[in-house]
Amino acid sequence: MNRHVVIGKGPVGTSLARLLGEAGHEVVVVSRTGASGGTRPAQRGPFTHVAADAADPAALAAVVHGAAALYQCANPRYDRWPALWPALHGAAMEAASAAGAVLVVAGNLYGYGEGSGVMREDTPLLTEESKGRVRATMWQQAVERGRADGLRVVEVRASDYLGPYATGDAHAGARLLEPVLRGGVLRPVGDPDQPHSWTYLPDYVAALAAAAVTPAAWGRPVLAPTGAPLTYRQLAERLAARAGRPVPRIAPVPRPVLGLAGLVIGQLREVNRMRYQFDAPFVVDSSASERLLGLTPTPWDRVVDETVAWWSERAATSAPA
Repeated sequence: MNRHVVIGKGPVGTSLARLLGEAGHEVVVVSRTGASGGTRPAQRGPFTHVAADAADPAALAAVVHGAAALYQCANPRYDRWPALWPALHGAAMEAASAAGAVLVVAGNLYGYGEGSGVMREDTPLLTEESKGRVRATMWQQAVERGRADGLRVVEVRASDYLGPYATGDAHAGARLLEPVLRGGVLRPVGDPDQPHSWTYLPDYVAALAAAAVTPAAWGRPVLAPTGAPLTYRQLAERLAARAGRPVPRIAPVPRPVLGLAGLVIGQLREVNRMRYQFDAPFVVDSSASERLLGLTPTPWDRVVDETVAWWSERAATSAPA
C-alpha cells in the first residue's frame, strides 16, 4: 500500500481518489476547505480529506511528505486561470520534488489550439488562446524542472469527459443528462453535428493512476484512452435511447448571445473563447498512449449504460443541478 495525494475534490480528483482507495492505497484529498465548506460538497469514499492551501509550497509539502505520487487535479475558475495556476503548479512541483513523488497532472487539450487536426501526444502546443497558453506553459515548466532536478512528471490529457460523477460544468454533465432524463431543451455551445471526442471519466482516472507507475510515461504527455468520436447529437440520442426517453430538442446557444453574456460574466467569456472545439471536428487519437499505459477505452455501449444508470439514480434522489 502506497500513500497518494490528490489535489482537488471535483469530479476528476474524487473519482481518482475513489479508484486509488478501492485498490487499497492510503489516499489524501487536498482542498482549501477539506471535508466541509466550499462551493463543492466533499464526497465520501475510501480516502481522507485534508484542508490546505495547495498554492502554498510549505503547506502542500507537509501533506505530500512520504507520498509515492501527487496528482494535480485542481480546476480553478475558468476566468482565473492566468492568475491562479502559476502558484498552484509551482507548489505542486516543489512538493513533489521535495517528497521524491511522481507528479501526475490532469491536463486537457487546450494547448493544441484551433485547427490542430487529429490531436496526438506529439501535436505541437501552438494555441494563442490564453487558457491554452497557461496549460502549455505549465507543461513546459514541468519538463524543464525534470531536466534540472530530476522531477518525475507526466501530464495526462483528456477531452471533455462524461460518466458517473461528471457533474459541475462538464459539457456532457448535468446540462446534457438532466434534460435527457427529465425533459427540456438541450442548449450546447457550438455545432451539435460536428465530430467530437469524449473521454469517459473512469478511463481518465485510470490513466492518471497508471501514469504514476509507468516510468516510460514520465517526462512526456499521454492521452487518456478515448473512444471513437460522436457528435453532440449522436451522444444525446444514445443516452436518450438507453434511458427510454425522447431525444430533447437541441437549440445551440447563439454565438451573439454567448458573446454578450461574456461581456458581464467572465466564465462565459472564457467558454465562448473555447467555442472552436464545438464548431469544427475536435478529435483525438489516443492509441499510442493506450499501448504505453496498457489501457483501452471503455466501449460506448457500456459508457452509455453506466452513465445513464448513475445519473438516473442521482435524479431520483436529488433536485436538478
